[in-house]
Amino acid sequence: MDKATLIGIPSGIAVILIAIAIGENPIMFVSIPGVLIVVFGTLALTLSMITFKQFIGSFKVLKQALSGRDDDPEALIERIEELANIARKEGALALEDQEIDDPFLAKGIGMIVDGQAIEVIERTLERDIQMSEARHEGGIKMFSNIVEVAPAMGMLGTLVGLVQMLGVLDDPDAIGPAMATALLTTFYGILIAQGLANPIARKLELRAEQEARDHSLIMEGIRGIQEGINPRILRGILETYLPRHQRASGDEDE
Repeated sequence: MDKATLIGIPSGIAVILIAIAIGENPIMFVSIPGVLIVVFGTLALTLSMITFKQFIGSFKVLKQALSGRDDDPEALIERIEELANIARKEGALALEDQEIDDPFLAKGIGMIVDGQAIEVIERTLERDIQMSEARHEGGIKMFSNIVEVAPAMGMLGTLVGLVQMLGVLDDPDAIGPAMATALLTTFYGILIAQGLANPIARKLELRAEQEARDHSLIMEGIRGIQEGINPRILRGILETYLPRHQRASGDEDE
């Protein structure tokens, strides 16, 4: 899993749990009715906002986005430059034996080896980019919906608890559990929204941005290899996707 996410989310939740644990009665923060209202209610309403396919697909996107995949565009540029050198010296067919880790780059290089026209390659890869963006969008939409729905379900649970409390004002023993449900559902809603769903949604957005940049970089590299651009010139073009301090040439950002 991505180290920042692996450290950030559990640490944030752990701080809250530790604060609860050092209290006099941690068990008072457990409310089965509150969990039912907030957790299952949030999932049900979130599912109603998207398609079932998007709901299932969002977990697949989540697994990919939170994986330990390194974001290293510099290494990607170096690999493209290496492939450009091979194609320039030995011809496009020499690329067939190259091992390429990135599946998007591998697909583009494979189409070059097959002799596909650049227009066909670009159209095919652009379609893949659109599909990838749609998958990311579905995941982001789901977890953003949870950010909105969970606190609302918490407030709904609070109202349920208050109604129950008002109905048993003549029974002091029943007031406590009703008040606990009223307060804990709001707590659960905020915890789910801001402690879990919001960080995940923001991470998915970051991964989507990184993937979009890498795809654009690869498209530029594939085009350069197909057109036979000098590898050093191609590297300079690709480095425009990097921040200025990471560029070998030190060129200005576009």
